[in-house]
Amino acid sequence: MDFNYSDRCQDLRTRLLAFMDEHIYPNEQAFAQEVARNGREHGNRWIPTELIERLKPLARERGLWNLFLPRSARAPEGLSNLDYAPLCEIMGRVAWAPEVFNCSAPDTGNMETLERYGSEEHKQQWLEPLLRGEIRSAFAMTEPAVASSDATNIETSIRRDGAEYVIDGHKWWISGAGDPRCKIFIVMGKTDPQAERHRQQAMILVPADTPGVRIERPLPVFGYDDAPHGHCEIRFENVRVPLANILLGEGRGFEIAQGRLGPGRIHHCMRAIGVAERALELMCRRLSTRTAFGRSIADQGVWRERIAESRIRIDTARLLTLKAASMMDTVGNKGAQAEIAMIKVLAPAVAQYVLDYAIQAHGGAGVSEDFPLAQLWANNRALRLADGPDEVHRNAIAKLELRKYA
Repeated sequence: MDFNYSDRCQDLRTRLLAFMDEHIYPNEQAFAQEVARNGREHGNRWIPTELIERLKPLARERGLWNLFLPRSARAPEGLSNLDYAPLCEIMGRVAWAPEVFNCSAPDTGNMETLERYGSEEHKQQWLEPLLRGEIRSAFAMTEPAVASSDATNIETSIRRDGAEYVIDGHKWWISGAGDPRCKIFIVMGKTDPQAERHRQQAMILVPADTPGVRIERPLPVFGYDDAPHGHCEIRFENVRVPLANILLGEGRGFEIAQGRLGPGRIHHCMRAIGVAERALELMCRRLSTRTAFGRSIADQGVWRERIAESRIRIDTARLLTLKAASMMDTVGNKGAQAEIAMIKVLAPAVAQYVLDYAIQAHGGAGVSEDFPLAQLWANNRALRLADGPDEVHRNAIAKLELRKYA
């Protein structure tokens, strides 16, 4: 397989690295300070930051906008998964950076869902503003009362009543719902609990201001509220939307979920590799500037072993991610399902391994807010649940492997 970056990818990568050096890394503290200041002065940490809004036009001017978009009728110049992988990795090095380029989750997955499965009316009303970065969105699937790693367990009801669907359900860990710019939910529920197991579900568009949509609370991740993005618990009570808001039709929700979660989730893997690279960089810089027991910590054998092992694991994960991306481009998501599942297990695990030692290298500073490591660790650890638990992915990998010998 040829994993050389295309000329176009190389050009975008060069411009993106320069933008990160010029505008993202120097503003990491400023971003955190602005969120804290909004909480102090306005009593509201959920106000969108002026910093990101200032940077978005600069990213657009430099052609670094909607880089995630796959090739389609709407985006004939869209990037392949293989070309997007190194760009997504770079953006992943700072948690809030993808939003600057309109490449942040869950909007990317939602935009791809609307592009693939939405009507022209859906695209005009919701996709176009999302592509322009004017609004944000959320994907409401996970529920507190069931094991949501099995999407067929979802209990939210989507009931037809005349010219409307009525939605009742309880969701949580709905990323992006805390942002006041979140204007549309893609909600997964059941239209027919008696149908065949994978034909019970549907996905439906619910505008955030629809009566009956109630945000109960933001849910912190290891103490981080991730404002102004956030992850929320939400109630849908007697929520009514037009019949036209359903995507594809009743019973098609599981099909849409499978189509949505391939590209969207491999993006998480790409970003996780960026996190791991950032952690290794910070680890090496820290070790090279600290002395313990009479010599540089970087010269001590145990740390050299950890650095070497980190490099081996990162490069292994990157190669598997590129293989998965290449196969998605050439044989499709179904043909790449084993590679997608493998990288979903490997990438967050590698990032967590490197982050753990990077924190250790920084001592007390590693768990403070003076460095990004603690928050990166919290976000990455949650990814091993939010991106589907490791056990589900490993089960899928084993089934595919055993099938060879059946």
